[in-house]
Amino acid sequence: MEQEELKQFDIGSIRVHVIPSTTFKTNTMMIQMNGPLEKDSVTKRALLPNILQNGTKDYPSRQHIRSALEELYGASLTADVAKKGERQILSLRMDLANEKFLKDHSPLLEKGIKLLASVFLNPNVTNDQFDSKIIDEEKRSQRQKISSIYDDKMRFANKRLTEEMCPDEPFGIHVLGYEEDLDAIDGKNLYDYYQDALNSDDIDFYVMGDVDSEHIKTMIKKHFKIDQSHRREEKPKNTPDNNKKKANEVVDEQSVQQAKLHIGYRTNIVYGDDDYFALQIFNGIFGGFSHSKLFINVREKASLAYYAASRVESHKGLLIVMSGIQSSKYNDATEIIFKQMEDMQNGEFTEVDIQQTKAVYKNQVLETMDVPRGRIEMEYHNQIASKKIPLNEWLERIDQVTHDDILNVAKKIQLDTIYFLKGKEEESNE
Repeated sequence: MEQEELKQFDIGSIRVHVIPSTTFKTNTMMIQMNGPLEKDSVTKRALLPNILQNGTKDYPSRQHIRSALEELYGASLTADVAKKGERQILSLRMDLANEKFLKDHSPLLEKGIKLLASVFLNPNVTNDQFDSKIIDEEKRSQRQKISSIYDDKMRFANKRLTEEMCPDEPFGIHVLGYEEDLDAIDGKNLYDYYQDALNSDDIDFYVMGDVDSEHIKTMIKKHFKIDQSHRREEKPKNTPDNNKKKANEVVDEQSVQQAKLHIGYRTNIVYGDDDYFALQIFNGIFGGFSHSKLFINVREKASLAYYAASRVESHKGLLIVMSGIQSSKYNDATEIIFKQMEDMQNGEFTEVDIQQTKAVYKNQVLETMDVPRGRIEMEYHNQIASKKIPLNEWLERIDQVTHDDILNVAKKIQLDTIYFLKGKEEESNE
C-alpha cells in the first residue's frame, strides 16, 4: 500500500500532522481535542461543538460563519463529540476547495485556517461567558438528542449494555452526557470548562490535501496560539480490564415490536497490541461481515434474528454482539450466539473463512484510507494508542494472521454481560 509520507511537527502545544495527497481537489482540516471522559464534565463537553459554531469574535453569528464558508467556494464545517476508549474527543472538520484548481487563486487555505482558528479559539463571549440565549437553545437541542436515544432501540440497548458492563469505568459514561446535568450548565461555567480544556487537552491538527507542509506550519503559527502552561497531569492510557467476573444478565421491558439482545465480551486486547489484527479477523469471521457465523447461522439459517452482527471497541478491549429478535426467541437466540463463540474458541473455522475475511477486511481498510476523513481517523488511532501501528504495515500485518493466532485471541475472550430489551405486548400475547 503506497502512502504519502506523514509530516509531523509541534506548534506550541498543538501537534500538527500534514498528509500530502495529490488525489483530491479539496483540502481537509481536522482538529481533534482529546480529554478524559468524566461524569462531571461529559455533558459540558458534549454541548461545546454546537456552542462554538454559534459565532466568534470575527464572525458573530451562525449566519456570519455560513457566509464566510460560502465565500470559501462553499466550504463545509462540522463539529462533533465522540468516545474513543475512555477519552472524549471534540472534533472540528473543514473541507474546502484547493485553490490550485480554481481560476481565482485567492489564498483559500489560509482563509480557511483563519476561520477554523476563529471558531476554535475565539468564541463570541461577553465578560468571559457564553451568551445565555445560545446556551439555552443548545441545551434544548442537546436534551432532544439525548432523549432521542430512547426512541432508537438499537442505540438504547448499546447504551444500556455499556452502562451495565462498565458501571465503575469511564467507558460506561455516555458521550452525549445526561439530561439531569443540563440545568446546572450556564454561560459562565461552560466557558470556564472550555478554557480549562484548551489549557490541558491533547490537541491534534490534521491537514490532508495537495499542500506544502512548510506553508501549513507558517499559517498555523500565525493563527493558532494556545497557552498550555497549566496542563493537568496526563492520565494513564486505556488498558483492557482483566478482572474475571461472573457474566451479568440484565433484562429491561418496554413496549417494543422488536426485542434487542446485545451481548458484551471482554477481549483483553486493545489497538496497538500484537494480536490486534488477529482480533479483527476473529471478529470478521464471528460477526463482523455478511459472510460471518452470526449472520449466516443466527439470521439466515435459523431465522432467529432480524439482524445479528458484532463489532470491536478497539481502544477499550470489548466485543459487542447486537441482534434484533422476537421476545419469545431469547433462549434460542442466546444459545445459537454462544454456540458460534464456542465454535470459534474450538477452532472450528476454515482457511477459506480466514482468507475471505482477510480480503473483505483489507478492502475495508483501503476504502477507509481513500477518503480524507477515514485516513485522518486511522492516523488518529495511532495518536491516542499507547503503541503505534504504522498504516503502511496494516495490510502486511493482516496477511500474517494465522489460524493459531485467531484461536489464541478466541481463548482470551470472556463473556461479561447479556442485555435483553424485551417487548411487553408480545409477552402478554403468548
